[in-house]
Amino acid sequence: MVQDLASPADRQTHFQMWRSFLEAHSTVVKQLERRMQEQHGLPLAWWDVLLQLADGPDGRPRMGDLVELVLLTCSGITRLVDRMVGEELVARKPCPGDRRGYYAVITENGKEIIEKIGPDHSNDAWEGFLGHMTQEEAAVLGQVFSRVLNAGK
Repeated sequence: MVQDLASPADRQTHFQMWRSFLEAHSTVVKQLERRMQEQHGLPLAWWDVLLQLADGPDGRPRMGDLVELVLLTCSGITRLVDRMVGEELVARKPCPGDRRGYYAVITENGKEIIEKIGPDHSNDAWEGFLGHMTQEEAAVLGQVFSRVLNAGK
């Protein structure tokens, strides 16, 4: 823990920030979801899965591990991937030595979607969140978020 919050005023300030953070997160995710649907007809959760697969170290996590990687949904990942397989954005590949295990693998179509949608999504993220802070604020938030993420490991 970085700071001991002994005084009620300190705690109140932190909890007000916490509430604003939750509201901002919810608002931004809803905006990004709406824009992704309007511009590309793609659910934001699909974008998340594609990015996790494209950015992953080997690009093919086991289906059970994909649940831990995605940021926007953790329920129904099997059905979500099934729909993405149907759209030829993701493929299932058997895990050697495990008859019941499968990897999720991004397809060439999935990679093309990332290339196509990436600039629009980046612009939407800038307009909805990133562009509302200074360079210094972004640096501080990056440090805070990194510290929180590292503490959770």
